[in-house]
Order: sequence, then structure tokens, then C-alpha cells
Amino acid sequence: MAELEGKVAVITGGASGIGAATVRLFVREGARVVVADMQRERGEALAEELGKAAMFVSCEVRQEDQVKMAIDTAVDRWGRLDCIFNNAGFGGALGPIEETPVDDFDLTFDVLVRGVFLGIKHAVPIMRKQGSGSIINTGSIAGVTAGRGPIIYSAAKAAVIHLTKAVAMQLGPDSIRVNCICPGVIATPLSANTVGRPDSLIEERTSGYAGLQPIPRAGLPDDIAQMAFFLASDRSSFVTGQAIVVDGGGATGVMWSEQKAAYKTHRPIKVYNPDRQ
Repeated sequence: MAELEGKVAVITGGASGIGAATVRLFVREGARVVVADMQRERGEALAEELGKAAMFVSCEVRQEDQVKMAIDTAVDRWGRLDCIFNNAGFGGALGPIEETPVDDFDLTFDVLVRGVFLGIKHAVPIMRKQGSGSIINTGSIAGVTAGRGPIIYSAAKAAVIHLTKAVAMQLGPDSIRVNCICPGVIATPLSANTVGRPDSLIEERTSGYAGLQPIPRAGLPDDIAQMAFFLASDRSSFVTGQAIVVDGGGATGVMWSEQKAAYKTHRPIKVYNPDRQ
């Protein structure tokens, strides 16, 4: 039996990249999924590809009424809500802090933090009534370690991580689990700057990703989808309040190749021998 059989999920940013990979995996595992995204053409094509188990809803996650509509649509059509994956995002404000326009700052936090907040807010009453649910948020290694992404993006993702932890403490007694996935560098339209353009460009623009972490290959959307599947399934029934890094080891420390290069610039360490004073 498929592990998500009978479960219903809403996935924001579900039309491409990590979101689309997660939609496909959830459907394969038996779930019914609302694909909530601004990319109508891609979202409708994905829903058509997957048949009756998926449907597209146009959703701009800054807009409370649209987020609520996506969740209500899932409940109206399938009668429940077992998982919401607050995944929609973008790169946000770029450049030095002193040159960042306030409007760019506000937009970045509106999409990356407000969007997550709204998804949680409108999922909770339904999940509480059911007595169960899994809320999954997309963070980033940029929210864990400084210097891994644009400044405002990094701050917003750090806020998502802490929001996850704080809400998990509130909702645990309701049997609602709240966790965050922190991807590393993943080959997606967002990281390749090809949003709305042919997917064939992604591989070309991300060919160098293999050397950015100890596991010598590019991170793929399915790597994150697999973690979302774990968190949506009953396998993770005792997991909540966690920010789980999925990055091939990239944020763990200094690459071994760089360590070896550094060793060559230093004299070897002499082994201590107590007999030779």
C-alpha cells in the first residue's frame, strides 16, 4: 500500500522545481494534492499529467484570501487536509544592505515569511479538528549559516526556521507536527535563474553544482521531495520542531579538498613521544 494513501496535501510553489517533484512523489505514494502556484500554465499542465489525484489552484502566497482558498479547495474536494508544504519562494532582494530598497526588503519577507505564516494559519484549524497534521516549511542553509545566500533572503529563511520551531511548540499537543527542510544548492529554475523558461537550461546552468559539497553531484529537487515525503508520512510521527538540512554536506564544514590544500602550506605535525624529552 502506498504510504500516503488517503492523505490530502497542499503544496505551494508546486508547479516547478522542488514543489513539482514533491507533487509527483506524493501522488505516486497515494496522496491527492492541490498544486498552488502563480505559474498557471505549468501548474495546469502538471495537474493534467497526474489526473484526478491533483488539481491546480492559482495562488500568490502574499495574499491571505488566495492561500485560504487553496486550503479550502483541498478540503472541499477531498474532505480533509493532512499536509501543507509551504514551499513557494524566490531569491528576493539582492546587494549590500545599505543599498537595499525598503520595498525589496518588504517583498522578500512577504513572500518568504508571510507566505509561510498564512499557510500555517489557515491549515491549523482544519488539522486541529482532525486531530492530526503535518506542516512542512521550506527554509534554507542560508538561514542556518551566514554567507550562503543574499542577505535579506538569509534573514527571511532564518525567520522561517524559528517560526517553525515556535509553532511546533504550540501545536504539539494537538498532534500537529511542524518541521522545516533546509535545502542546500539544488538544481531548480530558481537557482538557475530560469523561472518561466525551458527546463533544458537548468542542467546547463547548474553543471558546476557537483563540486559545491562533499557528495559529488548536484542536489536535485527529488532530494528535497524525499524529505518532504518522510515528514508527511507516518514514518516521522515523533519528529517536530526540526530544521533538517538536506545539502549533501555542504554546510557541515570545510571541504576536504580545501583542507588538503591548506595542509600543504604547513610543516607536518611531529608526533609526541614521551621517551624523547
